[in-house]
Amino acid sequence: MLKLGIIGATGYVGEEIVRLLARRKDIEITTVVSNTFEGKPYSSVYPSLRGIFDKVCEKLDIEKIAEKADFFITALPHSVSGEVVPYLISKGKRVIDHSGDFRFRDVSVYEKWYKTTHLAPQLTKDAVYGLPELYRDKIKNARLVADPGCYPTCSILGIAPALVNKLVSKKGIIIDAVSGVSGAGRKSELAYSFCETAGNFKAYGVCNHRHTPEIEQELSLLADEEVLVSFTPHLAPMKRGMLATCYLDLVASGITTEEIRDIYFDYYRNEPFVRVLPAGEMPETKNVAGSNFADIGVMVDQRLNKLIVVSAIDNLGKGSSGQAVQALNIMAGFNETEGLITPGLYI
Repeated sequence: MLKLGIIGATGYVGEEIVRLLARRKDIEITTVVSNTFEGKPYSSVYPSLRGIFDKVCEKLDIEKIAEKADFFITALPHSVSGEVVPYLISKGKRVIDHSGDFRFRDVSVYEKWYKTTHLAPQLTKDAVYGLPELYRDKIKNARLVADPGCYPTCSILGIAPALVNKLVSKKGIIIDAVSGVSGAGRKSELAYSFCETAGNFKAYGVCNHRHTPEIEQELSLLADEEVLVSFTPHLAPMKRGMLATCYLDLVASGITTEEIRDIYFDYYRNEPFVRVLPAGEMPETKNVAGSNFADIGVMVDQRLNKLIVVSAIDNLGKGSSGQAVQALNIMAGFNETEGLITPGLYI
């Protein structure tokens, strides 16, 4: 049985991982680490898990914790991961990290956008970007997997087939994306309180969101040349869910929605968690909430010769925790879909 430790276990990402894994027979969660709730049963923090997962939360004593598992999932803020992950790796542990610390191939890009000095630059060359649809073979044997951001996952999956098949220009790509409030994490900041978010819709991080260079990095690798995007995130009054609308200029005229839909379907034909919708149908967040699926719809605007791609995921599912479990399954040699083939929370 695989022994797993979760560090930063009582945030929304950690809770979703526990929810997905608590009933598995092939994985034992041997430790849940939370300095905030040290000494308290996990089910007292999340009562929905009472009688299902009652393990007591532990403080972050890294030397003690490292002995309790062979695999670790870290759900910590950036820079904090840069202190914890190197120790785990030095002890021969395999790690899936949720921070931005190990997603970038170029440390200087990370330091510029996160406005901090990288604490473990020596590990970035070994880290594998944890998007299975692009890096499944590398994830299999990786000792460190950097779980992608939710906005990048939603955007990259939507754009990748068009870039790889050279259907669209690499310039002028625009991404408008919307996230549920849980994407901000489990915290008590005023901007994310009920009265501030209910009935409200707003843009934030305009022109400077940290997920911008992450999206650009992966799209540039797919295109084999630099790709820059205009990315604007928005906050919607819903708990979970994410939808990205991507605008791309077609390089040739006359191609139809049906033809592009067929190209997308072929590209993702063997991907268990990407669902390409019938031509003309658009994704909705309610169809993916609570799941690890990504739904993608395409439409050609013949008048402007543009491709419109809409992709939807659950920011806590395929956007973070579900994707981490998918990567864990791959790393451990389990069936990749184990514990993850569940429908969305439609209502």
